[in-house]
Amino acid sequence: MATHSEEFLRLAEEAKQRTTQISPSDAKARIAAGQLVLDVRDKEEFEQGHIDNALNISRGTLEMRIQEAVPDKDTPIVCHCAGGNRGALAADTLQQLGYTQVVNIEGGLKAFKNEES
Repeated sequence: MATHSEEFLRLAEEAKQRTTQISPSDAKARIAAGQLVLDVRDKEEFEQGHIDNALNISRGTLEMRIQEAVPDKDTPIVCHCAGGNRGALAADTLQQLGYTQVVNIEGGLKAFKNEES
């Protein structure tokens, strides 16, 4: 697993303060209710395994691609990455772009999968 720079972690921590972090169990309930799952990991990571029906737009291309993929800015979106940091940054970006109902899974896909047992 990649280690993140202090700068990246600081930015992610700040993004977490500005966004809503939800537990994996809350995420499961929202997903079961039909909310959009946005996986912001890279394509290679996504192909190794992902939440059913997740939309994959990597963090690096989010600003360019989200508008086309999700034109309605009131769409409830559940963001996640592998460990929670990129997801928080993505949720923060989405809010800056005007999306109103964005949350991030605390601990990312790792926490989500660990709770399945």
